[in-house]
Amino acid sequence: MADSNITKKALAQALRELMDETPFEKINVAQICEKCGMNRKSFYYHFKDKYDLVNWIFDTDFIKLMSDRTPDDEWDFIEHLCRYFYDNRSFYRRALMVRGQNSFSEHFREFIYSLLKDRMQAVSGRDDIHPMCIDFMTDAFECALMRWLTDKSRMPADQFIRIFRTLIEETSMDVCRHMDSFNQTPASVSGTPS
Repeated sequence: MADSNITKKALAQALRELMDETPFEKINVAQICEKCGMNRKSFYYHFKDKYDLVNWIFDTDFIKLMSDRTPDDEWDFIEHLCRYFYDNRSFYRRALMVRGQNSFSEHFREFIYSLLKDRMQAVSGRDDIHPMCIDFMTDAFECALMRWLTDKSRMPADQFIRIFRTLIEETSMDVCRHMDSFNQTPASVSGTPS
């Protein structure tokens, strides 16, 4: 197992270094392997593709970071996540730009969706939050995070977290006040005239 982690970490470091100088979509597995002196067979033994490697980097780095902490609630977890992205912004700014199947943005979206759902339920005291509302907040979080990471006059992590928390919590409460109207589908919306 130790050798496996050494190999994975070497491949991860090679990809990080390549992404400092080359757009992700132009990097191939052969370049990653050449950068760390391994063969393609070693790469494919551990990862399906380069997208899988990026997802592994996030999963292992962030899980390692969080293993030393016990978050108080979902928001505490989100705060640590934002600080982690801020500290690693060069890598994640590039990783989040990649879209499509198996991309990090897709992987991250699945991860953050459940966190925001739990937070919205905790804030509102309701467990029937409409999935469209959670999708909206997930999209907003991903977009705000990306904009924050790419903004040249980037605000400090604590300020970003404070503003985003206010937006999430106030919007969650507002959405819940109007939840009954979301659950009703008027005839004109369903395509049949009234």
